[in-house]
Amino acid sequence: MKNDLFTDLIVVELASVLAGPAVGLFFSELGADVIKIENSTTNGDVTRKWRLAKEDQNRPYSAYYCSVNWKKETHFKNLREAVDIQFVYNLIQNADIVICNFKQKSAMQMGLDYKSLKEINPKIIYGQINAYEYLDKPAFDVILQAETGFLSMTGEKNGGFVKMPVALIDVIAAHQLKEGLLIALIKKYKTGKGSYVETSLESSAIASLVNQASNYLMEGHIPEKMGVEHPNIVPYGTVFYSKNGVAMVIGAGTDKQFDLLCECLNSNYLALDDKYKSNKFRVKNRISLNNILKEKFLNFNFDEIYGKLVEKNVPVGKVNSVKDVFNSKVGREMILEEVMVDGKMSRRVKSISFNITD
Repeated sequence: MKNDLFTDLIVVELASVLAGPAVGLFFSELGADVIKIENSTTNGDVTRKWRLAKEDQNRPYSAYYCSVNWKKETHFKNLREAVDIQFVYNLIQNADIVICNFKQKSAMQMGLDYKSLKEINPKIIYGQINAYEYLDKPAFDVILQAETGFLSMTGEKNGGFVKMPVALIDVIAAHQLKEGLLIALIKKYKTGKGSYVETSLESSAIASLVNQASNYLMEGHIPEKMGVEHPNIVPYGTVFYSKNGVAMVIGAGTDKQFDLLCECLNSNYLALDDKYKSNKFRVKNRISLNNILKEKFLNFNFDEIYGKLVEKNVPVGKVNSVKDVFNSKVGREMILEEVMVDGKMSRRVKSISFNITD
């Protein structure tokens, strides 16, 4: 994909942590000039200090910080000082997009709200990420995972709650804001007018409940912890182990795929059993079926059963570590590198996985 689609675009990033900077990363990857303003009174974005125990604690950035900051022009400013506010105003005069996650009240006090910046540049597109729609309180991703239903569904049935291991609510909110900003750009190209684009972590998370939302809204079903199981499909997501101890998951989304799974396991009789021959019966009898399938998988080494399933087009995946992922061809192709201020090479994964060609 061409990485110069937005070479004439200027983006001012008045955002910290993950969601806002992830939007800036998106535009940076597409060739835009992204100018990041960090708080000089706190030594910059808070994620600079979010280091692993093994990281150099004196380094002026963390791996976490690097994950969403790539090829950005960074300036440390105190936005309570008139000279530094004027610096930002000068940037806004020529900018196309502003990304902000300040609270509305704080933005207005600093003169960095949409109304104030629109007076400087009437065509500015202002992207705002809030934590909540109506509440005025701070929140990090895990708080929103709890408040929007995700924690109630994650974890094993009889176990504790399990947080998703990435700040997925932030990532989802970043995608929502990107989509809104792209629509605003199209509007600007058509009408010459700027826009105010706003989303929240809260609404973005709720929008992402999709089928779990419909299961409740239409059927009154309140999702509960199911581990890797799926409430509507069996077997789907269940972890099976091969004879040589390799973990894999199956996603038999159709009756035909289940028939082929049984064929690969030399267990055609299961596909004919009244308790399992269609998905509606498999959902009712998931425990007994999964117990049988777990025993069947133990008859095969991983390479053997994986090869048979792939050949028959049965969805199957090995449970890979992150190390495995970035040792793969696709994983290696999605790494972005940048030399940092101390001369060290930083690495992060691309936020863009689509391709556009002429």
